[in-house]
Amino acid sequence: MNVHTDNVQVIRQNGKPAFAVIPYSDFLNLIGKKEQGEGETTIPHAVVGLMIENDWNLVKAWRKHLGMSQEKLAKLTGISQSAISQMEQSNDLRSGTVEKLAAAMGIAPEQLVD
Repeated sequence: MNVHTDNVQVIRQNGKPAFAVIPYSDFLNLIGKKEQGEGETTIPHAVVGLMIENDWNLVKAWRKHLGMSQEKLAKLTGISQSAISQMEQSNDLRSGTVEKLAAAMGIAPEQLVD
């Protein structure tokens, strides 16, 4: 395995190398993972749990998770409460609608698409 070692700190015990400290990003590269926020969108376990337990879509699960009423979400998005209700029964939302909902909920649009 070829590893770039210019930025390694070696910690010695009794005069012998005992530990090698490397930058966290190098560690993640070694184990084949990305840093959170690098191309990976996550959804909290609680939101996923609400979806599964109640057979809800992401819009409703997020809204309930955030303690938000349909009326409040409607007001924040400029979308009618009845339209919000319909969206909570659908998994086919327009990208512009997803962006409005996400902005009102303070989440990334990708977190509303499954």
